Amino acid sequence: MEAHQSPERTPDGHFVVIKGRKWRATDPSIPEEIAARLRRHLMSARRAVRSATTAGDAQAERAARARVNQAKTALGERGTPWWDQPEDERRRRWEEGLARLDAEARS
Repeated sequence: MEAHQSPERTPDGHFVVIKGRKWRATDPSIPEEIAARLRRHLMSARRAVRSATTAGDAQAERAARARVNQAKTALGERGTPWWDQPEDERRRRWEEGLARLDAEARS
């Protein structure tokens, strides 16, 4: 897969396939602007995991991994599958997740 191409999806659209492995797809009901903000939080948290691991800071690593989990859950990639949730629960999941991540980033 080239960098500018979207990954292959399963026929039901629930998963993407990368190097032969299935990963849960991001909830398609999330508006693109919101999904982009959540992805920025996710990538920032992943960088923090790397920095904390390199520094040997277990507490910072746990906090960063918790942020990764929050972002992935808000994106619908973890937790209850987005296709099993009613629309209002899906919206609440990403709205509350983004609010928590934004608040943590400000503190």
